[in-house]
Amino acid sequence: MNTDGHELNSFLRKLLDGAEVEWKALGEVANVLRGKRLTKKELSDDNSFPVYHGGLDPMGFYHESNRSAKTVMLINVGASAGTVGFSDKEFWSSDGCFAIDYSDLLNSKFLYYLLIGHQQLLRSRVRVAGIPTLDSIVVEKLQIPIPCPEDPKRSLEIQSEIVRILDTFTELTTELTNRKKQYNHYRDQLLSFEDGEVEWKTLGEVCGFKNGFAFKSSLFRDIGCPIIRITNIDGKNVTLNDVKYFDSSDYKEEMNSFIVDSGDILVAMSGATTGKIGFYSEKRVAYINQRVGKFIPKPKSLNNRYLYHNLLSRSQEMLIMAGGGAQPNLSSNALMDKLRIPIPYPKDPERSLAAQARIAAILDKFDTMTHSISEGLPREIELRQKQYEYYRNLLLNFPKPKPQTEVGT
Repeated sequence: MNTDGHELNSFLRKLLDGAEVEWKALGEVANVLRGKRLTKKELSDDNSFPVYHGGLDPMGFYHESNRSAKTVMLINVGASAGTVGFSDKEFWSSDGCFAIDYSDLLNSKFLYYLLIGHQQLLRSRVRVAGIPTLDSIVVEKLQIPIPCPEDPKRSLEIQSEIVRILDTFTELTTELTNRKKQYNHYRDQLLSFEDGEVEWKTLGEVCGFKNGFAFKSSLFRDIGCPIIRITNIDGKNVTLNDVKYFDSSDYKEEMNSFIVDSGDILVAMSGATTGKIGFYSEKRVAYINQRVGKFIPKPKSLNNRYLYHNLLSRSQEMLIMAGGGAQPNLSSNALMDKLRIPIPYPKDPERSLAAQARIAAILDKFDTMTHSISEGLPREIELRQKQYEYYRNLLLNFPKPKPQTEVGT
């Protein structure tokens, strides 16, 4: 699409065809519903209805028939508070997630695109004292445009056309999602073994674990040794975005045991990212903060990348193990004692490690094809995302009412 901004603004005027646009508080046209708190015992793994809590990945499944059928969600607690999500399938929202019960005046996808545009604003309104929290009143007061409100049918037609255009920019993202599903399918197939070929061992039998150090936020510096916090773990990699630093001279403790080297696998132990895995690929040495754990596979029992691919498929299991709730906490003892992974040919260590390496190599190759940010489809998606954001801002740039002049001025 080579349409420039002027033509798009002209298109929006033509689409409105003189119709008025009324700005309303979201609470006037939709209900902002806080979800039901669910305990670990109420969750299952039978793929009934996904439960969303403090992130955009399901924390488990719930079988209750009186389920939510909302499609627009908004995370209200934890590090992801203010994040907007959309689901085309029925789901349950836990108490860490708002479900938007939209009215007949709103196309759900149109509302989703509007809220995406306000995501930065929503995040700026999160209360940060204690557990980060977004209050429902903030969402309810959010002003959104309703085109042609006196004619709901025409209003929805206008909204649907805008959604159709914006959806064209997300087709590549759908393709990437399909590739990720393929990766997950092949991973599950490769990690399946015939009876007698595999033994399920607790993580503690084949792997060590190291908890992070309690660095003091008051001693954070702008330069020095990087500290990896739970916010630096994105569910696949460890990023050094918004990283904090420390100076070893500020501490008496020996820090070498908290070092993170390239190739180490980390896990978030609390907060909205609980159970998420990160692979550290930077060449620079870093250090793990408290509530970040590091896996230390036993070299004669467990291949590092084989462990990584196994753990990627277990994030929801770890989140459930952490108890869910507003602020889940994962115990390293429970993790090592309860989480089990398949070890092929356990009585033949050499053959076992060879099988693990073969499986890891296949999954690494597929993972590179699917997730690489430097080439192929993901690079095209990055470019398309920038176009999408540009056009979204233009297409949703409805005229705002002029401020009324006070009498006597």
